[in-house]
Amino acid sequence: MGNLSFSTAGESHGPSLIALVEGFPEGVTVDESFINAELVRRQGGYGRGARQRIEADSVEFLSGLRRGVTIGSPIAMRIVNKDCRIDDPEKAPPLYRPRPGHADLAGSIKWLTTDCRGVLERASARETAARTAAGALSRCLLREFGIEAFAFVRGSIGANSEIEVTPTNWRQLQVARDGSEVACPDAATDAKLVELIRTAKIQKDTVGGLCETHVFGCPPGLGSCMSRDLRLDSRLASAVMGIQAFKSVEIGLGRAVAMHMGSQVHDPIGFDESRRQEPCLGYVRSRNNAGGLEGGMTNGMPIVVTGAMKPISTLLQGMPSVDLRTHQPEQSTYERSDVSAVAAASVVMENVVAFEVARAFLEKFGGDTLREVRMAYEAYLSAARALQ
Repeated sequence: MGNLSFSTAGESHGPSLIALVEGFPEGVTVDESFINAELVRRQGGYGRGARQRIEADSVEFLSGLRRGVTIGSPIAMRIVNKDCRIDDPEKAPPLYRPRPGHADLAGSIKWLTTDCRGVLERASARETAARTAAGALSRCLLREFGIEAFAFVRGSIGANSEIEVTPTNWRQLQVARDGSEVACPDAATDAKLVELIRTAKIQKDTVGGLCETHVFGCPPGLGSCMSRDLRLDSRLASAVMGIQAFKSVEIGLGRAVAMHMGSQVHDPIGFDESRRQEPCLGYVRSRNNAGGLEGGMTNGMPIVVTGAMKPISTLLQGMPSVDLRTHQPEQSTYERSDVSAVAAASVVMENVVAFEVARAFLEKFGGDTLREVRMAYEAYLSAARALQ
């Protein structure tokens, strides 16, 4: 084993969403209440639309579990859509005026149609509920090894938090984040974001923002420098860029590395004997500009990934477009949507990042059972600690 993967199926207004996870080891106790809590968090946030008042997302396991414990077979999860209207010609009519920023135009041309409805249904961010479920499932495995993920909203237009996240304060920040309408643990930035979204709603506009994810407890050596497709940084970037509406991804200091000298960028290495038994194996850094990744591999420091989400493509005011049947100028079609979904996007990001970390973890320590994985992990740490 060790080849962990997932795929999703389902449309925004179809009967349900499906997540199929393969390569998951036997013996992992699945915390269904945790997975459902993540789905609920994904539905929240100030600026969300009416769809979130219709749906009540929860996961139903169709395969892969026995009495709440994984058995090593593919795990199928279903999330039912209450707003199922994909076949209703009145509630889901053809869409001929593509929305700028959405998949409408490119997709309609790709599939040789003037009706963007089919493209809209699959391209919709509603699909991220299934991705969130898959990621939350993977965290049930990661928690067995003390690996935890934490994401929040860093900021948006005119509101950017300078709050520092550390291995010692992230749980307190998590409490503050969960008490925020915009998933921001910084009270001052929280207030600015709420006001920004409120103003955008009045102006019939939309708001994007920055989401940031930290992963704690990873040992050095997840990922690889030997092949480009095994580099964990590139895989994390792909996972985050694959979230609807994300337009950039940064690891650690990100693009700011280009604006500093090497002596200011690279993280000095030290050794603390008192921390030898921790997953970092005693290797410490005075800073973490690398975001926990060097050469495509974890280095024992927390993984730090930042993603930029663009404003939602569906604007209540519409935008200049054309009718695909006539090519005449028209305002884009309005579909029920959000003013801002950055808070929800941070939940999705937290979980897709966790899934990629779990993939890399099982590639290095994989076995058919949790017991085998644990034995491989402990043997690796023991061998690494014995290095002189």
